[in-house]
Amino acid sequence: MPTTLTVDDAGIAEIVMNNPPVNALTVAGWFELAAILRAAGEDPAVHVVVLRAEGRGFNAGVDIKEMQNTEGFGALIGANRGCFAAFAAVYECAVPVIAAVNGFCLGGGVGLVGNADIVITSDDATFGLPEVDRGALGAATHLARLVPQHRMRAMVYTAATITAQELHHFGSVLQVVPHAELRDAAFAVARDIAAKSPTVIRAAKESLNGIDPIDVKRSYRYEQGFTFELNLSGVADEHRDAFVAKRETDTAK
Repeated sequence: MPTTLTVDDAGIAEIVMNNPPVNALTVAGWFELAAILRAAGEDPAVHVVVLRAEGRGFNAGVDIKEMQNTEGFGALIGANRGCFAAFAAVYECAVPVIAAVNGFCLGGGVGLVGNADIVITSDDATFGLPEVDRGALGAATHLARLVPQHRMRAMVYTAATITAQELHHFGSVLQVVPHAELRDAAFAVARDIAAKSPTVIRAAKESLNGIDPIDVKRSYRYEQGFTFELNLSGVADEHRDAFVAKRETDTAK
């Protein structure tokens, strides 16, 4: 089971992704994560969620090998719907979600973190969207919640990464701590939230979502439409095949 859920006596739900080697989730893994997040939010005993990962990095996005080893568009559609469900589950979770990010956070990982309420990272964390190098688009909606508009555009076009320290400078990351202290730092903030009135905190989460200037679900779904176009054109498949085969991509198209 790549994702687990535990709840302590303080009402802190800890959701841990653990899918070696790089925490790239399969279609089933994305839907599983979405279901766990929603279940945590619906549990009246849960006051706050800490979302973190074991291993070398927080999340490397979708499992491209699964997609390329599946006939037809089933895995592609599943991955798009699974990511949509998981990102929405973070955003719509009835209680605050604290993302504790270590190592690399790529693609779908940015979708999760961008929709979180609070972000705490280890000092080795980096963030990026390699989508254009994979013949896809998506999660710029969520990256735009972490970095200024023009930096987001540059990152999408170049697939460049950004450090946790830079995100802390922008104010989108609350704390940057040594890797060994990441879980403790996230739980310290979680305990502060969990000690408050759960009724008020749940109302605060709903009210903050209600005043967001961007509908993150609709915005992300719009991005996904272009991914489908790229797949129908054949460009995306060539990019993913090159990634799996570890060869140069034909960029003529």
